Amino acid sequence: MSGNIFGKMFRVTTWGESHGTAVGCVVDGCPAGLRLSGEDIQRELDRRRPGQSSVTTERAEFDRATILSGVFKGATTGTPISMIVYNRDVDSSKYERIADLLRPGHADFTYQEKYGIRDYRGGGRASARETIGRAAAGSIAKKLLGVRGVEVLAHVTELGGIKAGEVSVDEIRSNVRENPMRCADLTTSKAMYDAVMLAKADGDSLGGVVEIIALHVPAGLGEPVFNKLSADLAGALMSIGAVKGIEIGAGFKSASMRGSEMNDPFRVKDGSIHTSTNHAGGMLGGISTGEPIVCRIAVKPTPSIAKVQQTINIKTMEEVEIRIEGRHDPVILPRIVPVAEAMVSLVLVEHILQSGFIHPLQVK
Repeated sequence: MSGNIFGKMFRVTTWGESHGTAVGCVVDGCPAGLRLSGEDIQRELDRRRPGQSSVTTERAEFDRATILSGVFKGATTGTPISMIVYNRDVDSSKYERIADLLRPGHADFTYQEKYGIRDYRGGGRASARETIGRAAAGSIAKKLLGVRGVEVLAHVTELGGIKAGEVSVDEIRSNVRENPMRCADLTTSKAMYDAVMLAKADGDSLGGVVEIIALHVPAGLGEPVFNKLSADLAGALMSIGAVKGIEIGAGFKSASMRGSEMNDPFRVKDGSIHTSTNHAGGMLGGISTGEPIVCRIAVKPTPSIAKVQQTINIKTMEEVEIRIEGRHDPVILPRIVPVAEAMVSLVLVEHILQSGFIHPLQVK
């Protein structure tokens, strides 16, 4: 079994470690004829790269991607697309000092138990740096979705208990990319920023919620039982290391609603069937309705914090204290936004290819 491959028709393999030579991915199953350039890939990598603001890690990586295969004269050839990003600003010295200490909140213990060995430098394979491959693959998925007019957007709706107000899709499009918190409510974004700075000064970190919206998704995507679109989206989003929960549409709020409140009434608009509300989040019976798909993910606080914590030395089996040094994000949410978009895009492309909305061999 390999946990490094995602998808069946549109297959993505990510590889590499945080402090290794490089990270990257291989995308297999992309139809031929899709216009694709290095700029398309770089646009998404720039959104998740470190060092963009004071609420991200100071690790100075430019994350320049090189396409090694699968693209010829600006178009995909239908063969595997391999991409590589070299790790440039690596400092493993802080990790050498705590190599035998299990960092609370990290995968150190579980990787050690599973494999009997682990790359302790920056978390190795369990590092958020692995998501570079997801963002790169997601950029291709986004281009392919564009053939069908599908758009995927994400934004921060809550951080450290501070909740954003209602925003429009246009506000998400215009406001998220330009502010460091990736929150479309610009007034709340400032309060979120101040909260992160306070936590950072205290040697701590914050978590929050990211909402992902997919627009113009055709009705009929998803299988009726075990490959529900909703189930695949949940699995994809939960595969992101920092995600601890997911809800679709009304989500957990639906548990306190009446059926008369939860049910979305059907109506006819321009000769097509629609719903007047979207508590279902764009899916019924695990199959897309044609309404916007809406998911929200709970993102935990960054586990690498400067506060002293209790842990174990795995060599001596003694209880000791640990203070994690180095360069770390005081909050993960701003950089997880493009990763969440990527995972939703990968799932939608998989189902669109399976359902025949895009030809699996050639973009026509």
